[in-house]
Amino acid sequence: MSTSGQARPPKKDRREDARETARLMRAEQVKRDQRRRLFLRGGIGIGLLAVVAIVAVVIVNNVTAPAAASPANMASDGILLGSDGTTVSAAATAALEADADPIATDQSALVDTANIVMYIDYLCPICGNFEATNGEQITEWVTAGNATVEVHPISILDRLSSGTEYATRAANAAACVANYAPDNFLDFNAAMFADQPAENTTGLTDAELTSLIEGSGVTSSEVASCIADQTYSGWVDATTQRALEGPIPNSDIDAIEGTPTVLVNGVKYSGSNSDAATFEAFVTEQMTADAESGE
Repeated sequence: MSTSGQARPPKKDRREDARETARLMRAEQVKRDQRRRLFLRGGIGIGLLAVVAIVAVVIVNNVTAPAAASPANMASDGILLGSDGTTVSAAATAALEADADPIATDQSALVDTANIVMYIDYLCPICGNFEATNGEQITEWVTAGNATVEVHPISILDRLSSGTEYATRAANAAACVANYAPDNFLDFNAAMFADQPAENTTGLTDAELTSLIEGSGVTSSEVASCIADQTYSGWVDATTQRALEGPIPNSDIDAIEGTPTVLVNGVKYSGSNSDAATFEAFVTEQMTADAESGE
């Protein structure tokens, strides 16, 4: 008899209980390890139709920026890209009228992916550093269906372009691509940073921007006139003001304080912008945390 007055189970039963406890602990660890391996090796995927069918449902409130019509496929003020496991496509959204509020992406439909959101300025050298370090692996994750990426081009560095407003012109070019050739956006984005001008220069001319975009696979003849006419420059001003004033939907921050601002499943990345392993570990951490919270 034990001191509590209750009979202890036979030694054989105690051994079996211990084995069962150990088995359950091992099974749980296996599940955790599988989540990490599935993300890193391509086991988690989302269907192309699911990405394209994403509709924005959360309205961004407290908008005080000037009214400006948005490009198509940027109803959230950013362009969302995902894949069926082989082909990257943009989520299609209609252009918003000048007096319409932007609409945040409904991330509840993206529960099995790392949802990466980036606020960038094409003149920002740290943004260029982040792209050079992580752009290729982000593209690989998106192509494999392990991640989505939503890119928000904004303009906060016009003062460093020697009077040419390059940051605004570059963000306008991004909006032109989103409107006319959205599925080419990741290639365009990589090309913009690969040929990024230095701060305190005039930046690329409109003709050079057009040539760069055509070199990234964009064939639409309407992009060149969109760039020359600065069709979406008013929208760039508006979306930049919205980002700086907030609120930032699907995130743990109130407003954008600088670029790049990178969010993964709503959590801001604050690690090194020049260490791919650190960013990969952060993405994996957010995926694992979300999987555990859903148990």
